[in-house]
Amino acid sequence: MMKESMSAEKMLVTTYMLSVLRLCLLFILLCGLVYPLLSTGVAQLLMPKQANGSLIKDEAGVVVGSVLIGQQFNQPTYFHGRVSSISYQAEASGSNNYGPSNPALLDRMKETIAEWEKKNPDVALDQVPIQLLTNSASGLDPHISPQAANVQIPRISKETGVSEATLLALVKQHTEQRDLMIFGEPRVNVLQLNLALNEIISS
Repeated sequence: MMKESMSAEKMLVTTYMLSVLRLCLLFILLCGLVYPLLSTGVAQLLMPKQANGSLIKDEAGVVVGSVLIGQQFNQPTYFHGRVSSISYQAEASGSNNYGPSNPALLDRMKETIAEWEKKNPDVALDQVPIQLLTNSASGLDPHISPQAANVQIPRISKETGVSEATLLALVKQHTEQRDLMIFGEPRVNVLQLNLALNEIISS
């Protein structure tokens, strides 16, 4: 009887183990293969641009960036984005989370203000939106407000020879409104704006 009981117990354990193994293989196939392929296929079918990274191409069809990731623009002829403590390196997203009492925050602000005043002597500091002097949380913000773009126009007009009226119209043309008219704030994608500016300069 004892041998029969042990044999039945082993068969039961074996049955359970096989059931568990089959379930594991089933979920590996469903979650690791079928679902990723299905979701990728649906995304490519319904929204291929977003699924491929919302990439931006120039006139020659060369990828120059993404709508979702900001880039560093230091040349005085271009619109500049927000300050990025990671120099817009996408593999290192994040920013130093300094508190108001941290001396490093004050030092960073002083450096940013000094750089702004050097590059934009025609614009008073009290006219500069605070977003141009502070980091975003990710360090990769691709947008600035229309006001942050407009205060850069005197510098860009002087450097490029493009009239301020033309640059104001360009910013207005590339201003995205609130999502569904209630979410977020009006914004301008810096990369797209600079690509449009390149077209004007080269024409």
